[in-house]
Amino acid sequence: MAGAPKSTQVFVAIGSNVDAAERMRQAARAIRQRFADARFSRCFRNPAYGFEGPDFYNAVTGFTTTLPIEALLPSLREIETRCGRERADARWGPRNMDLDLLLYGDLVASGEGYTLPRRDLLRRVYMLGPMADLAPDWLYPPSGPTIGELWRRFPQSEHQLTPLPLDLNAA
Repeated sequence: MAGAPKSTQVFVAIGSNVDAAERMRQAARAIRQRFADARFSRCFRNPAYGFEGPDFYNAVTGFTTTLPIEALLPSLREIETRCGRERADARWGPRNMDLDLLLYGDLVASGEGYTLPRRDLLRRVYMLGPMADLAPDWLYPPSGPTIGELWRRFPQSEHQLTPLPLDLNAA
C-alpha cells in the first residue's frame, strides 16, 4: 500500500502593478484558500522592469503542497486569472497579477513552462529581496548558500526596493 503523497515546500513570487494593493490582497486570499499554511513576506514596491509603467508591488509566499509541478502550475495560473490576468497580456507590460514559481523544494529541473530554481531569483531584486525576507535560512538548491547569504551578496544599492505597510498575512 502506497503512503501519503510527499509534501513539498514551495516558494512563489507575487507581483502586480494594476490596482496593486487590492490585487495582492486578492492573490493572498486565493493562495491561502488553496494552501492553508501559506505565509507571506513583507510587500515591497519597485519600479517596473523592462517597460515604462506604474511601480510594482511584490512579495513571496511559501507553502507546502502535495501537488506535482504539473498540477501546481495550472493552479497558480488559475489564481492569476481570478486576479484579472489575461494570458494574452504582453510579456513586458502592466500586470494585474503575476505568480512565478521560484523553488519547489530542493528540485533542480526544467520542464514545460518552468526551470527550477527560477533563474530570475538570483537576478531580480523584487524576487530575491522578498524571498530573503520570508526564508533567509532556506538553502538555494541543491545545497546552498542560504537565500539570506545570496541577498547579502546582491548589489542592493543598485536597485530600488521599498517596504510597504501592506500585510498579506492579514489579507
